[in-house]
Amino acid sequence: MSSTADAAAADGVTEHAGVDPAAPVDAEAMPYGELGKPFDRRSPFYYGFIGALGALTAFWLFQAVLGIGSVLMLVVVSFFLAAGLNPAVSFLERHGLRRSWAVTVVIVLALGTVALFLVAIVPVITDQITAITKNAPGWLDELQKNKRIQQLNDEYDIIDKLQATITDKKFLSALFGGALGFGLKVVSALFNLFVIVVLTLYFLASLKTTTGALYKLAPASRRERVAKLGDKVIANIGGYVSGAFLVALCAGLSSLVFLSLTDVREYAVALAFVVAVLDVIPMIGATLGAVIVSAIAFATDVKTGIACVVFYVIYQQFENYVVYPRVMSKSVDLPGAVIVIAALVGTALLGVVGALLAIPVAAAILLVVREVVVKQQDLR
Repeated sequence: MSSTADAAAADGVTEHAGVDPAAPVDAEAMPYGELGKPFDRRSPFYYGFIGALGALTAFWLFQAVLGIGSVLMLVVVSFFLAAGLNPAVSFLERHGLRRSWAVTVVIVLALGTVALFLVAIVPVITDQITAITKNAPGWLDELQKNKRIQQLNDEYDIIDKLQATITDKKFLSALFGGALGFGLKVVSALFNLFVIVVLTLYFLASLKTTTGALYKLAPASRRERVAKLGDKVIANIGGYVSGAFLVALCAGLSSLVFLSLTDVREYAVALAFVVAVLDVIPMIGATLGAVIVSAIAFATDVKTGIACVVFYVIYQQFENYVVYPRVMSKSVDLPGAVIVIAALVGTALLGVVGALLAIPVAAAILLVVREVVVKQQDLR
């Protein structure tokens, strides 16, 4: 009997537990007949079928993630913004306010700041952008007076080709379609902004509850350590986001003060706002803002353009070596090479949003590597 069982096992056949194949079949217990032999799980067909099913499931999940990629991006951005506002909530909590009241105060202040910006600053920026648009053709005429520009136009007919393209009916039709597409993109951007605001408020109000629920997914023996690491990661993200906005605010205010003293003072608010927004982008943001402002200044007056170049060269050194280290010293501790690589990878993957999120994500990964991987290796 044992030899028969061994032979069956060798052939990849196993009998049902608790059923003796030599025993007579009970018609009442098995009214539909005797049980057949179970499927051989060591069969190549079995492995192939399960592997193919797993591959199809993974591909379906991948397509599903791609399909909701935009929604996931809104969630990630909202969480980062909530983490950036969380230090203010924690500050109020340390001074005696309950978290619900602290969240309410921070939300009211944040919304009030946005409303004040929209009411007081946006009309000024709009007027100045309109003025820049009206004066742009005059700047183009000034550039055309340049001898080098005239030589290029004589050799390649750049101006004539541009005018012919603009007057083409197909171009006008494409421009009209593009304008409609631009309008739809504006509507989509406003909707995304509304979703981000709502999700940010929700994450900020329930940050502790959400993180606590995620920490419970870890084993009980490691839950405390996971919670401490998670809280540190969130603190780093919050410190970086709030610090980035402080650095950008410093750049915008400095630009506003300087430009108010130059010949482009009538565009000072709009240009300072551009510098502040672009300064949030790591690595290239500050340089990009300086190039835009200097180009407009050169088109207005050469001396003003030179003054802008000198100012931004000096200010970027001041920001890189004084402002940025002091603001970010308690939030991210990353080597310079890691910052550059993280920003490049983030930009390649997700564009501007990836560049904004790359540094805090890299800091979080480095923290986990230092506290988990390296220390595990030290114990071996």
